[in-house]
Amino acid sequence: MIQNTMFSTAQVQPLQLQNSVAAKAAPTETIREFSSYLGEALNAVASQEKTAHVMSDKLMLGEVNVDQVMIAGQQALLSIQLTTQVRNKVVEAYQEIMRTQI
Repeated sequence: MIQNTMFSTAQVQPLQLQNSVAAKAAPTETIREFSSYLGEALNAVASQEKTAHVMSDKLMLGEVNVDQVMIAGQQALLSIQLTTQVRNKVVEAYQEIMRTQI
């Protein structure tokens, strides 16, 4: 059986913002975090490109199959294309901001 209980507004507590790192972070800390994230992403792209080169060298020696080399090459190519598109969007956003009149 369902009981009918009445709630009063005194029982409802307002939400309190918890102290979080993001809320306390200074703008320079946020920039450092973004720049470190960006640096890690670029390092990952470079690593994929190096892996593709190593795989192609191993193909010449007969150590790996063609499909493994093609997969590594396509992963590197897609990473480079994504990086290029992100860069283009950032440059486009910067140019749009610079055109904005204050």
